[in-house]
Amino acid sequence: MLVAFGVKALAAASSATKTIPIVIPATSSDPVALGLVSSLARPGGIVTGSTTFGPEIMAKRLELLKDVRPGAMRVAVLVNPANASFGPTFKQMEVAARSLKLSLDPLQVGARVEFDRVFAAMTQRRVDAIVIQDDTIFGEPNASVIAELAARQRFLAIGSNGFAEAGGTIGYGRTDAEPYRRGAYFVDRILKGAKPGDLPIEQATRFELVINMKIAKALGIKIPQSVLLRANRVIE
Repeated sequence: MLVAFGVKALAAASSATKTIPIVIPATSSDPVALGLVSSLARPGGIVTGSTTFGPEIMAKRLELLKDVRPGAMRVAVLVNPANASFGPTFKQMEVAARSLKLSLDPLQVGARVEFDRVFAAMTQRRVDAIVIQDDTIFGEPNASVIAELAARQRFLAIGSNGFAEAGGTIGYGRTDAEPYRRGAYFVDRILKGAKPGDLPIEQATRFELVINMKIAKALGIKIPQSVLLRANRVIE
């Protein structure tokens, strides 16, 4: 059996074998849209596990951004071009952006050394805020680098829960522990003889909003009471 962490690992594993079962403990990608399974209820084939509503989470981050900064019009979206899930995700973000009267500006980052260049481009393009894709390149240890660059240029930025913990202004996404615990369930079932294609892909049910008030205050960003009341955690 193979356990694939993230969509890039899943794509690599799927291209390497058509017979070995693959478990995805938690992916923000839509495996159906990517053609990796037939459906969530009955995957067919060799892939199963759990997914975390990645496109919906990215759209929700846009809504939160607009709640905090109603006057925002142009939003930079940090994306990894190697992540195949961004195409379907961006389509859903565009739907949300139209209703929120936001213009999206996707900026590709393929390596840590590109962060300075991308942030310089954001300044030149006069973006109002940043939304960060769920991808390993934007996770630790790079989350703190992104948070520092955003703070230095006084950008409102929203990403994963870990991003807020690393010094970003807002984090919204799944609670990390549960999907990985459930990953062990899938491994156990398959080792006991179940076929991965018969095990429905589970969807995350718990999400968390984290507000880093320390950073918000330092940047002069006023977090509305309506957003604070929805927060699961506030970092002071």
